[in-house]
Amino acid sequence: MHTSELRIALFSGNYNYTRDGANQALNRLVEYLLRQGASVRVYAPKVANPDFEPTGDLVGVPNVRMPVKGRGEYRLPTGLSRKAKDDLVKFEPNVAHISSPDPTGHAALRWAQEYDLPVLSSVHTRFETYPRYYGLAFLEPTIEWILRRFYNRCDALVAPSQSMVDTLIEQDMHDDITIWSRGVDRTIFDPSKRDMEWRRSLGLEDDDVAIVFLGRLVMEKGLDVFADTIIELRKRQVPHKVLVIGDGPAKDWFKQALPGGIFAGFQTGADLGRALASGDIFFNPSITETFGNVTLEAMASGLPVVAAGATGASSLVTPEETGQLVPPGDAAAFAEAIAPYCTDDAHRHAHGAAGERKSREYSWDAINQVVADTYIRLVTAREELRAEDEAKIKAALDSA
Repeated sequence: MHTSELRIALFSGNYNYTRDGANQALNRLVEYLLRQGASVRVYAPKVANPDFEPTGDLVGVPNVRMPVKGRGEYRLPTGLSRKAKDDLVKFEPNVAHISSPDPTGHAALRWAQEYDLPVLSSVHTRFETYPRYYGLAFLEPTIEWILRRFYNRCDALVAPSQSMVDTLIEQDMHDDITIWSRGVDRTIFDPSKRDMEWRRSLGLEDDDVAIVFLGRLVMEKGLDVFADTIIELRKRQVPHKVLVIGDGPAKDWFKQALPGGIFAGFQTGADLGRALASGDIFFNPSITETFGNVTLEAMASGLPVVAAGATGASSLVTPEETGQLVPPGDAAAFAEAIAPYCTDDAHRHAHGAAGERKSREYSWDAINQVVADTYIRLVTAREELRAEDEAKIKAALDSA
């Protein structure tokens, strides 16, 4: 079977209305699949003013505002409408891809099983860790149970890193898991994008060492740990500045927690590449990522990375070579790891250069073909199973 024979129904909780790492990966995947001649239909919430235009055909699904304080910009898909189901029947997919275990994802799984279609699910974030950031940590075991039930009803999973695959296996989520890594756009993320004039316009002196936070400003990105670490560095009188790239509902909280911090706001495209390369150290305390696109982008930009030793970063960062991995949540240990980069230019530059070299290993086309190959494997296996069943029925009828 060739990639061009694939007809993929892709279900996403957020395909384009709010930009994030997960939907950037999905849009790149769809662009690649379409370029290979495959047919793709995307089913996801639609809004009046999305952050960017969708790649491919997008069919809206029912949705409501996310019923969580501080997450009002997100939509919760609530299922599949009759219109969406009719569109699916007309489209005639031969494989379903579900990227979020939300109510629409559950409805899509039931629909695919009803029509005897293989289902691939991609894992983009550690959903089971989210409740702890909203004072609901007691819900984590329940959410993990729901995820386990959902993922085990799929035919296979793809996850962005070996560390995430190991975690999913440990959690008994599935035993057929392929790595769908992430690539980096080297036309955007590169040390050459560093802009000293842009730094100066923000109040950074040429010899200032800027510790960078990049991401959506929501608590589950580890904003509290980031802030506690900066406080620890200040107590130790380690010279540094803080550069925050991004926006989000927790922006005011983060500003109060980081007095003197420089907030560059939301950046994208070439502006994002310039902002990231104009920093000096990348600090990522989050434990919710399954890969950590921002970590790879920082490496490609020539920054050493200090990150939580959790899923995602642990598959990208090589300790003592491209950065440091620190036990999650340990602000003192994070400060200990960051401090040498603030005071030793040669050490910082050496680890940044090593990270930039490692980032060259990530090619988007090769990475996305892994997903296409997984689709083909699942479709072929399902077709063989159907042929076996038909042969058994024929043999039974012939012997009757």
